[in-house]
Amino acid sequence: MGPPGQSLRRHLRPHPPWTHPYSAPMSAGPPHSPGGPEVVVVDDPAQMAETAAARAAEQLRDAVARHGVANAMFATGNSQLAFVDALVDPSHGVPWGDVVMFHMDEYVGIGPDHPASFERWIRMRIVDRTHPRAAHYLHGTTDPDDECRRYAGLLAAHPLDLCCLGIGENGHLAFNDPGVADFGDPHDVKVVEIDAACRRQQVGEGHFVSEADVPRRAMTVTVPALLRADRVIAVVPEARKAVPVRDALRGPVSEDCPASALQRAPHATVFLDAASAALL
Repeated sequence: MGPPGQSLRRHLRPHPPWTHPYSAPMSAGPPHSPGGPEVVVVDDPAQMAETAAARAAEQLRDAVARHGVANAMFATGNSQLAFVDALVDPSHGVPWGDVVMFHMDEYVGIGPDHPASFERWIRMRIVDRTHPRAAHYLHGTTDPDDECRRYAGLLAAHPLDLCCLGIGENGHLAFNDPGVADFGDPHDVKVVEIDAACRRQQVGEGHFVSEADVPRRAMTVTVPALLRADRVIAVVPEARKAVPVRDALRGPVSEDCPASALQRAPHATVFLDAASAALL
């Protein structure tokens, strides 16, 4: 794989473009990835996070330069910590005062100050450190159906320039788990049942004491809405992600592995470290 820190770019076999009628037209993507995403493997996890942050910062700066504001959505969770820490560093020159922020999911019934709240994660790790123009949160303690409609309206009013996401241990994107993911979803935000594998991941990452403590339902931005962003960046470190990374990038495009939708996203870049790329 080369010396530590070396960046290797691998290009996946071509796939037809994302053409479902519910997905908005996607950008053509860089010329080196006509069918699928660009895949960047950086051996050192810290350098991988820095490389992904530099790419995200470039997209945010470019969006602000083009139309005065950048609309961006961010994933939460342990796998995103190093990336976010790198991105908010002033050295990247992100004009945060011109950024409108979103996150992509929230537990039903969890308040904004609960230790596992994704609103709290975004607020503490990005918003309080950067003071963006605006931050829009999914509120876990309001009526979930009404909240999904409200958030979908906000997304319609703020087309995403950038979506930064991860891949779950069960292959999910946001809370689009196998069994509830829909590549042709007519909704931009919906209420879903969280599957057992996903609940176990939340416990394993230390967000809950036991699986019984994890809420059974969540609100999530859907797969078409995530991939509708002008640019998608997936940050996927760690050995525990090697199997879902392999299935997402080398397996069939199937809702059984929701992240396989990335194979039809030429405007996406997937950043991996040596451990998460081990099975490719």
